[in-house]
Amino acid sequence: MIIALIDNGSLEAAAHLRLRALALALSDQTGVNIHPVSWKHSDRVPAAALGDRPGETLTPFVRRHVDDGAHSFLFVPFFISPQGAIGSALRRDLELLQAESGGFDLNFTPGLAESGALASIIADRVRQTSPATASDAPIVLVDHGGPSSSSAGLRDRVAADAAALLRRSVHPCSMEGEHPPLLEHLLANPGFADRDVIVAQLFLSPGRHAGPGGDIEEICRSSPARCHRTALVGDHPKVTAILSAAIRRSLSSATD
Repeated sequence: MIIALIDNGSLEAAAHLRLRALALALSDQTGVNIHPVSWKHSDRVPAAALGDRPGETLTPFVRRHVDDGAHSFLFVPFFISPQGAIGSALRRDLELLQAESGGFDLNFTPGLAESGALASIIADRVRQTSPATASDAPIVLVDHGGPSSSSAGLRDRVAADAAALLRRSVHPCSMEGEHPPLLEHLLANPGFADRDVIVAQLFLSPGRHAGPGGDIEEICRSSPARCHRTALVGDHPKVTAILSAAIRRSLSSATD
């Protein structure tokens, strides 16, 4: 069985290097080889920025292993939620590859959303940020945003659950997309403008959105609020524990 940790992919080297680091940590914890693979984009990152080892993307990765005789794949989703638009498109690509190759078995482990731990990770990140701000600073939770109502629903649930853990209000919003409010609009509202605001980032990896100089940083810099962005979700210690447990359960089920 070929096991791959898969993310959306990014043109930013930092995002793929984060994927590699997590895949290595999961390999160490589970005792099986975990390949870091992106759905798209990461093969376009200059190899020199990735230690002279090019990033690998889904379609050539699967084709190569099928050509080598692989007939079973287990994918570990490194997404906030694999149920959104990107997750659906990724599954369609895999179905096309199955048809092209004559068929192979594939399964996905449960992801971070299914674990129920996203709210506790966000709460931890807010607590780590809060000492630098007033204790009554408003908290906003921002995700990427997009067309998927399921992703917006997850955003809202994580905000509500994090609020319960923190015993403080957490206001959900998105960077962009069709499910308001948007971060830039929220930060301009009375109660946020001209105040310290904690911006909890529901993002896994640094990239053009949540990385240094990215979209979230630019929105915060241009806003009338004094924003204090939390660390990202993806390098929280709970992530490795959650995904390694999911891999072990999936492998155990496969051998039963």
